[in-house]
Amino acid sequence: MILPTKHLPQERALLTVGSYILRHLEGKKTVSALWENILAEYDNKRTEHSGISYEWFILTLDFLYAIEAIDTHEGLLYRRASS
Repeated sequence: MILPTKHLPQERALLTVGSYILRHLEGKKTVSALWENILAEYDNKRTEHSGISYEWFILTLDFLYAIEAIDTHEGLLYRRASS
């Protein structure tokens, strides 16, 4: 699930989706604003990530939070600075 496997294509692995989300997370955003930005790009470009469901999006946010790549403050998501 985190890495691609025989049954999970690379574009659906949490690391791949996480990198895509991090590219869209500039500054602080709400979860819904981030989701809407990603959906808008899916509609415009029909990228390889177009099959991502909201549940998979939330699971990826959980993964990014667990590895301390993102954090929250006053209900807003933001990228954490690497140390």
